[in-house]
Amino acid sequence: MTATNSDSARICVYASEHLSRYGFPEGHPFGPWRMTAFREVLTAAGLDEQVIFCDPQMAEQMVIERFHSHDYVERMKQLSRLGEGYMDAGDTPAFPGVYEAAAMVVGAVTDAVRRVVAGECRRAFIPIAGLHHARRDHAAGFCVFNDCGVAVETLRSEFNIQRIAYVDIDAHHGDGVFYAFEDDPELIFADIHEDGRHLYPGCGDATETGAGRAGVHHHAVWCGQCCG
Repeated sequence: MTATNSDSARICVYASEHLSRYGFPEGHPFGPWRMTAFREVLTAAGLDEQVIFCDPQMAEQMVIERFHSHDYVERMKQLSRLGEGYMDAGDTPAFPGVYEAAAMVVGAVTDAVRRVVAGECRRAFIPIAGLHHARRDHAAGFCVFNDCGVAVETLRSEFNIQRIAYVDIDAHHGDGVFYAFEDDPELIFADIHEDGRHLYPGCGDATETGAGRAGVHHHAVWCGQCCG
């Protein structure tokens, strides 16, 4: 279904089979079964009639390179063709078509950004996205392309929206986003995560409040119950 302005109070959900292809094989915890599980729960809760289902389009390489380096993207394309090896130090295995699958995630997120900015929907939800560990020049933690970082750069390059608030509620520190914009005073970064001393990626300490011109604009909140 295509969203229209009359649906502006509704939520766009990206839950197509195309996105389920971003799943690693052979019993990997981030497997291809995740989208099926999401659709089953959505239907069981009766929410499938209350949202707008949107189909993603694979992001063009130039869009991915708004955040990632050209050399890195080319390397991921090569590993995708080979379909073997690891894309990082050992967490993120390559598989045939992984580039296209990761580019589809980026495409869903950037499409959602455009729809929200255009007022076609109030919110958007992509159940397989939020790949916040990928850095500008390398993969990490099951994350090939950092769709969050691409979304920030897309808001700036396409819509001239410079001051952006990024809120991350994953249990793991969103290090790929944080360190990419650590010295950017126009990016407000709020991250609620578990103690990095006991959980991947081992960072996100309460003292990490930004760098350079951005340091004075960041404030850490330390929660003893959730952060140790």
